[in-house]
Order: sequence, then C-alpha cells, then structure tokens
Amino acid sequence: MFGFFKNSPCQSCGMPLSKDKQGGGTNADGSKSTEFCSHCYQNGAFTYPDCTVEQMIERVSDKMKSMCMPGFLIGYFVKGIPKLKRWSK
Repeated sequence: MFGFFKNSPCQSCGMPLSKDKQGGGTNADGSKSTEFCSHCYQNGAFTYPDCTVEQMIERVSDKMKSMCMPGFLIGYFVKGIPKLKRWSK
C-alpha cells in the first residue's frame, strides 16, 4: 500500500513522492508523511508556512527552469498546484 503513496504527488508542490530522496516529509511523531514531500513538510509543519499558492507556483517553476525543463512542460505541471490538498481550502 505504501507504494501507492510513493507514486502520488506532494499535496503542496506536486512533486512525485517517488522522486523525493528522503522518501517524503515527516509528521510530528517522526513518521513519514504520505501526503507531503521533505521539501514542503518537516516535523508536522510546512517548511514555508506563509507561502501562497502563487509563490509555490513560482518556486516550482524556478526549480524546473534550473533543471532545464521546457516552458510548456513547466506550465503543464504547475497548472495543477492550486488543486492540491494544501491549496484547495
């Protein structure tokens, strides 16, 4: 069952959890989060607690640009960020 979660996207930035070198963020009790990556979530809290969805889109876009990803792919990936659990309130 854990394999299912590893293929799921981080519910904050959209990165596939399978790509997280740390295997996901951590909950307050030290267990691995099945919803958030280690870049977004540590010790049961968001690493950027005041981040807006627009700022997250910019952060993800900038990271993808630094990885030399084409603009059309960046646009495709970031358009789903507002629909993720963290932002869908």
